[in-house]
Amino acid sequence: MIKYATVLFLLLSFVLPAVAADDSEQFRQIYEKEWAFRLQQFPMFASWVGVHDYADQLGDVSEEAQAARNEFWKGIREELQAVSCQRLQREDCINYRIFIKQIDNFIADYETRSYLMPFNSDWGFYMELARLPKDASFSSLQDYRNYLGRLHQLPRVMDQYIALMRKGLELGITQPRVVLDGRDEPIKAQLVEAAEQSPFYSPFQSIPESVAGGEKAELLATAEQVISGGVIPAYQRLYDFFQEEYVPGARKTLGASALPGGERFYRSQISKYVTLDMGADEIHRIGREQVARIRGEMDSIIEEVDFEGDFAAFLEFLRTDEQFYAKTPKELLAFASYYAKKIDGRLPMIIGHLPRQPYGVAPVPEDIAPFYTAGRYVSSPLDSHRGGYYWVNTYDLPSRPLYAIPALTLHEGAPGHHTQGALAMEQAGQPPFRRYDYISAYGEGWGLYSEKLGLEMDIYETPYEHFGRLTYEMWRACRLVIDTGIHAMGWTREQARDFLASHTALSLHEVTTEIDRYISWPGQALSYKLGEYTIWKLRAGAEQDLGDAFDIRAFHDFILSLGSVPLDVLSEETAIWINEQQKKG
Repeated sequence: MIKYATVLFLLLSFVLPAVAADDSEQFRQIYEKEWAFRLQQFPMFASWVGVHDYADQLGDVSEEAQAARNEFWKGIREELQAVSCQRLQREDCINYRIFIKQIDNFIADYETRSYLMPFNSDWGFYMELARLPKDASFSSLQDYRNYLGRLHQLPRVMDQYIALMRKGLELGITQPRVVLDGRDEPIKAQLVEAAEQSPFYSPFQSIPESVAGGEKAELLATAEQVISGGVIPAYQRLYDFFQEEYVPGARKTLGASALPGGERFYRSQISKYVTLDMGADEIHRIGREQVARIRGEMDSIIEEVDFEGDFAAFLEFLRTDEQFYAKTPKELLAFASYYAKKIDGRLPMIIGHLPRQPYGVAPVPEDIAPFYTAGRYVSSPLDSHRGGYYWVNTYDLPSRPLYAIPALTLHEGAPGHHTQGALAMEQAGQPPFRRYDYISAYGEGWGLYSEKLGLEMDIYETPYEHFGRLTYEMWRACRLVIDTGIHAMGWTREQARDFLASHTALSLHEVTTEIDRYISWPGQALSYKLGEYTIWKLRAGAEQDLGDAFDIRAFHDFILSLGSVPLDVLSEETAIWINEQQKKG
C-alpha cells in the first residue's frame, strides 16, 4: 500500500508545477500589458529603449493624464494580488518583486502629488526637452518627420507643465524659493530671435541630400515655422511664468516635511531610493557613524603628507593650491580621459564579463554646467550609433579639483555606471521593465563601491588622490546626515552647507550646488552610501564564507548580472549565490 505522504508528494509534483505555470503566465500577461501602456504613455522613454512606434509623440502630462495613469496602475496592483511570488520560479519571483515595487512607486508619486514639482535644482522637464535634437537619430527622412512631430507637440506639453506648476503654487507644493536662483538659465538659452539660432534647428543644418532629396526645402520651411512659431514662444511662456509667478510664489520653507502631506512624501522617497524599510533616525545614525570612521582615515593621510596644520587648514590648502586645478577645460578633460583609459586596462582584474558598448568623455553642456554636479554618466541605447558619455563639469575650473577625478571617473565611467548600465541592457533574457529599470540604491551603491575598487586596481597615484577618494566617500556619508537633517529634522540650508564644507574637501561652489540638490530632490542622496554599505557587507560575508574559494571576478559578475535590483533582493540572491559556490566546493 502506498503511504499517505507518498500519495501527497505525487499529487504535489503534478499540481504545484501547474499552479506555478498558471501564476507565471498570469504575471507575464500583467507585466506585458503594463509595459505596452508605459511605452505608449512615455514616448521619449520608448525611444530610449529602442521602441520607435511613438517617435513623433511627446505624451500627455496633464492632471487628467496623471489621474488616468494612476487608475490604470491601481488596477495593475489589484491584478498582481492574484499572483503568488512563492508559486513562481526564482527568477520570476525576483521580477515580480521589482515590478510590484515599480507600480507602488508610480502610485505613491501620484498620491503625494510629486508630479506638481517636475524639476529640481539638478534636472527638469525643460532640460530634457532641450535634448531632443541631441538624443534623436537622423538617418532617414522619417526620422526628421518624427522629430518635427515632437516639436509640433512641444508647446502643448510645455503649457501642461506650466499648468501643473501653477496648481502646485495653489497647493503649496513647490520647490523651495532658496534653490531657484539661476535655474532659469537653461530656459533663457532657448530664447533666440530666429529659428536658425535655436539648438532645436541644428539637425536641419546638415541634412544629407541622400536622405531628404527633393523634400529638403519642405523640411527646412516646416522646421523654421514650428520652431519660430511654436517652440521658442513656448519657452518664452515658461520663462515668463517662472519669473512672474513661480519664483515669487515658491514656498519659503526648506524640508519635504513642510509640504502638505510632507512626512508621507518623504517616507515614500526613502522607500523609492533606499529600497529598504528604514526610518530617518536610523539613516541619520548610520551616517554619523560612517562620518566618524572616514574622518579617521582622512587624518591618517594628513599625517602621511606631513602637513603642518589642522583638518580645516588642510581642506583650505586643497581648495586653494593651484597645483590641484586645471588651467583649461581641455586639460581637465584630458586628465579625466587619462584615468578612464587607465581604468579600462585594469578592468579584467576585477570583472570577468565586460560590456560591448564603449563610452566617451565630454564636458557638461554649458547651459546647465553652472549649477550641475561635478560629473554624470549619460547612457545610450544599445541600438544607438554612439556610446555612453562620462560628462565632466568644466565650468568654474577652480572648483574642480584634479585629486577628485580618479574617484569620479571610477564612479561615472568604469567599473561604475557605464559598466553596470551597459551590462544591464545586455540582459536580453530579463523582461524589459527590469532590464531598463534604474534602482538608485543599487546603481549609485555600485558607483560608490567602484570608487573603492580603485584601490585594488591601483588607480590612485598620490596621497592627495587617496584623500580625494575619501572626501568622496565622506561626501556620501554626509548625505545621510544632511538629507535626513533637512527633510525630517528641521535643518537649515546654512547648517547643511557648514556640515558638508567642514567634513569634505569639496569646493565651496560644489558644496552649495550639492546642498541645493538635496533640498530639491528629497531621498535620492541616501541611495549612494546605503547601497555601497550593503554591497560591502555582502562581499565581506562572501569572503568569510567562501575563504580561499572566493573569486572577486565571479562575485562582481554575479552582482552585475542581476541588472538593477532592490537591496533586499540583492542580499537574498547573494546568500543563494554563496550557497551555490559552496556546493561547487
